Amino acid sequence: MSDGMKVDSILNQIRALREQSAMPSAADVRDPGRIDAAPKVDFSQMLQQSLQGINQTQANASQLATAFERGDPNVSITEVMVNMQKAQVSFKAAVEVRNKVVDAYKEVMRMSM
Repeated sequence: MSDGMKVDSILNQIRALREQSAMPSAADVRDPGRIDAAPKVDFSQMLQQSLQGINQTQANASQLATAFERGDPNVSITEVMVNMQKAQVSFKAAVEVRNKVVDAYKEVMRMSM
């Protein structure tokens, strides 16, 4: 698969996730009856899918690095480095999301009732 096709595949996955987790539009907020018609998104399922995607990205980068180290002529150093960076960025993003969730939880716990 060429790099262009990989990028297109990743963009399509991002678009699909964005559509699944779409926020209600301004029209939906003005008409509360329309919000009920919006598809429900299970947060735990979306979180699980995200973590599985991050795990797959890291596993793919590791497999490519191993293949390059073994001298596989079909794997270039550029491909290895790009995939390693993708894995690193996705992991850092997950850590930042976790940090924000923990901060929000701490803030809620500090609120007085």
